[in-house]
Amino acid sequence: MNITIVGPGAIGCLWAYHLAHHGHQVSLWGRENLSKASIQLDQNSPVSLAYNQVSELQNADLIIVTVKAWQVEEALRPLVSHIHSDSMVMLMHNGMGTASWLQQTLPNNPLLLATTTHGALRVANHAFNHTGVGVTHLGGINTSGKQCSFLAEVLQHSLPDVMWCEAIEQALWNKLAINCAINPLTAKYSVPNGRLADEEYYSQLCNVVKEVHLVMQAEGMCIDLAELQTKVDDVVRLTANNLSSMQQDIAHHRRSEIDFITGYLLSRARAHQLELPYNQALYNDIQRLEQTFEQEK
Repeated sequence: MNITIVGPGAIGCLWAYHLAHHGHQVSLWGRENLSKASIQLDQNSPVSLAYNQVSELQNADLIIVTVKAWQVEEALRPLVSHIHSDSMVMLMHNGMGTASWLQQTLPNNPLLLATTTHGALRVANHAFNHTGVGVTHLGGINTSGKQCSFLAEVLQHSLPDVMWCEAIEQALWNKLAINCAINPLTAKYSVPNGRLADEEYYSQLCNVVKEVHLVMQAEGMCIDLAELQTKVDDVVRLTANNLSSMQQDIAHHRRSEIDFITGYLLSRARAHQLELPYNQALYNDIQRLEQTFEQEK
């Protein structure tokens, strides 16, 4: 397949490397002024990929968008006129709240959402490490997107495990719960994921999960609290040495995805007239940190 990755950060380059390694024609689209980019994953030999080539974008069978949630509109809007109506467009980022804009902007394209628990870390410019093996879930969000279940098998051959979801919303909410629990706490306290299992943080983690579960129930998601807590605990354990994306953003004084993670949760809570004091406090904490960074500029 002809595949363009929009947003060649850690996760984008993880997918780009594996897709290219398994025979797909892969190109990158990003902010650098390049025509080609050489990317390296772990200790493997680098691969050279086309970069910001309009012809590659126009011919793409699949466009995977791996920018942060708050960057989706900014990244895609200049590209819309070059995207063929047959091209499948898949958003893959933490958080929720970007699907409606995508549906309004590219209504005739097959549209998909994906979520992954793979971990990746940039170690140098265009050099990345695969820091945690995970699972990727994907599913369609419009009629033509729901007909693209074959993509799960295509992606499975490149970077397993990949699962097709007829109802992608459940998988997205499960991932949102994990993000709400882990990301703001690790960012606030500047700790790796595994520290959240420590006594000083674990009760806060559980309180966040309980509130997320209330909203999930109101949204019609079928999962009990114990199962949701187990999912969160498993990720904390399996990614114990990892630094969450929000922790890294805050540590480097960058804008985080808090508005599309905890912010989205709070907006859905308001729609159901639910109050989430623990999540609201965390949201306020991260917002204050980001405002401090803005004042420093």
